[in-house]
Amino acid sequence: MAANRSFLLQPWTFVLLLAVAGAAVFGGTHLYVVHHTGAFNEIFVVQMLDKGLRSGDYAAAAGFAAGFLIARILEGPLVGVLDIGGSLMTGIGIGIPAVMLAAGIRAPIENFPLALLTGLVVGAAIGLLIMVIRKIMPEGISSVGTDVMMGAGNAAGRYLGPLIIVSAIQYGIPAGIGAFVGAAVFYKWDKPIAGGAILGAMILGALFPVK
Repeated sequence: MAANRSFLLQPWTFVLLLAVAGAAVFGGTHLYVVHHTGAFNEIFVVQMLDKGLRSGDYAAAAGFAAGFLIARILEGPLVGVLDIGGSLMTGIGIGIPAVMLAAGIRAPIENFPLALLTGLVVGAAIGLLIMVIRKIMPEGISSVGTDVMMGAGNAAGRYLGPLIIVSAIQYGIPAGIGAFVGAAVFYKWDKPIAGGAILGAMILGALFPVK
C-alpha cells in the first residue's frame, strides 16, 4: 500500500498519466476526423473542428481550443487542479489537431498509431511543462479560484440538454424520441438532463438504427 502511494505521488507519475490520457484523446480525434465519431469533447467544440474540416478554415477551433490549453497549463500549477476538459479534451483533442490541419500536417491525425504516439508525446510534454512551472513558482502562492474553475463547466452543461435533443432528432426519429424521454426521466429525478438525453438517444438509436 505504501509503495503504491509512493508511486502515485511521484512527479513523473503525473507526466506518465498525462501522456496516456493525451494519447487517448488524440486517438479519439483521429476517429472523428476519419470515421466521424469518437471525439472526447462538447458538441459545440467539435462543431468548430467539423467546420474546419468542411471549409478548410481552422481559425475558430485552433484559437479557442489552443487558448484554453495555454490557460489551463498556466492555471494548473497555481490551483493544484488540471482541468481535464480545457487542457486535454479541448486543448489536445481539438486545438493542437486544428493547428496541425491548418498547417497542412495531416499524417499524425489520419494515421491511428501515429495519432496515439503524437498524443503521448504532447501529453508528456505538457506534463513536464506543468511540473517545471510548479517547481519555479515562488513559495506561498495558493489557490484563489478553484471552485470557480471547477464549477463553470458544470453550470454551463445544463444548457446542452435541449441542444442534444435537437441534434438527436436531426439524426433520426428513434434517437430523438429516446433523447426526449431520457431527458424527461432525468429531469424527474432531478439529474442533469444532458446525461438522460444522451443515454436515451444511444439506447433507442441502437435498437432502431436509421438505415
